[in-house]
Amino acid sequence: MNRASTIALTPLSFVYGIGVRVRNSLYRRGLWKSREIGVPVISVGNLTTGGTGKTPMVELLAAQMAAGGWRVCILTRGYARKSTGRVVVSDNNGVLSTVAEAGDEAFMLAENLRGRAAVICDKDRVAAARWATANLGSELFILDDAFQHQKIQRTINIVMIDGTNAWGNGKLLPAGILREPLAEIKRAGCVMITRANESDSTDRLRAQIEGIAGPVPVFTSHHKLTKIRSLDQNISSADFAERNAPVAAFCGIGNPKSFLKLLRDEGFNVTYSRVFRDHQSYDQTAIDQLVSDASAAGVEALMTTAKDAVKLRSMKFTLPCFVAYTSMQIDQAEEFFRFIDQSIERP
Repeated sequence: MNRASTIALTPLSFVYGIGVRVRNSLYRRGLWKSREIGVPVISVGNLTTGGTGKTPMVELLAAQMAAGGWRVCILTRGYARKSTGRVVVSDNNGVLSTVAEAGDEAFMLAENLRGRAAVICDKDRVAAARWATANLGSELFILDDAFQHQKIQRTINIVMIDGTNAWGNGKLLPAGILREPLAEIKRAGCVMITRANESDSTDRLRAQIEGIAGPVPVFTSHHKLTKIRSLDQNISSADFAERNAPVAAFCGIGNPKSFLKLLRDEGFNVTYSRVFRDHQSYDQTAIDQLVSDASAAGVEALMTTAKDAVKLRSMKFTLPCFVAYTSMQIDQAEEFFRFIDQSIERP
């Protein structure tokens, strides 16, 4: 956003900020109630718009808690889904919806956590939690992107902060990327700085967080490339072992720069890239144009993210298309999960 746009939008940020402060004050004073659902609730959220690594954290937490014997259910609104009401994406056993019904992130979580966690999309997370407790036997809920969603009482708030762009220009929406004033970090039970390996100011950011929130536990993490697989199961990823081959990278995620940087850091020769809007709904026309432009740039293959891949399976590609799978790596994993375990109790 350029300086002129920021100045023009600043009055709207002021009005937005009044609304946020009034809402938070009503919850703090008890005039608006957070509903108790009787089992532990872990919220994963952030203070800003854009990709801070919330969904990878949700997946990592769900897998860890399930391995510890919890019956886990993930609750999400299901961004960009083409459905309304409640959608049971997964019942802890199998995937029960389509990607269109669930949205890309919820569907990806359901596939990756098949047999380990249920996934439900519902704007009313209190009602969804009560339904899941009664019908699925859920005993631990993980809320995806819920720091601002205070209608459901949570056991702990995990706030994700992007180490490469923590606050943007420091302004609230729409002039900046902040959803809430920085002072609201005080509601966090712990903070996770993501992409810490890509930043040279992690220590300063940690000090700033502690200066605002007090002695809140602050952890760091980074993203790691775990595997490359072909979107077309008839093509072996072994055919793409040569990383010096020119490739075109494309994605529709919250932080595309981080994805492109990761590929280049891993040695891939990214000679062409295309960034779509977050939660992009692809059609064959868009794919044909992408392939045409990439071919003109002399690339030999396409690369995309796992989040994009779940929406591309019905598309036809005349160039090989590969999926780069990544995972979140917590730098103090043992300490972090011990903190989570100590924060929750079995019902």
